[in-house]
Amino acid sequence: MGESLVDRCEARGLRLTGQRRTIAQVIEASPDHPDVETLHARATAVDPGISIATVYRTVKLFVESGLLDRHEFGPPPGPGRARYEDAEREHHDHLIDLTTSEVIEFFDDEIEALQERIAARLGYRLKGHRLKLYGVKLSRGGSP
Repeated sequence: MGESLVDRCEARGLRLTGQRRTIAQVIEASPDHPDVETLHARATAVDPGISIATVYRTVKLFVESGLLDRHEFGPPPGPGRARYEDAEREHHDHLIDLTTSEVIEFFDDEIEALQERIAARLGYRLKGHRLKLYGVKLSRGGSP
């Protein structure tokens, strides 16, 4: 990825207050796909003065600036709580565990090639995609 989220904010000319800087650092340190409430809890552990409204505004700014990706991982057909990740991460897809709401990142060359072939067969050159799979973990016996 190279540059930090703070560096990329500054390169885009975003004004980084101390609280925005803290929020950016919390996002960058997140090993998961946090929602705003989770980001708020993590950010207030660093700076108790950060309001939930500041987190919402900062996340919105980062999404609009192309720095964060916004995901709706809720089970189909309806959306869930929006969750976020750095927009400059390596490409990957997501598997959402319907029992625990855990989001598992994965990459599969076969799926990538299949998507390219499907797009070509339909007369398109693929420019991007998002794949979300929903499932329940199989028990040791092989059934959910």
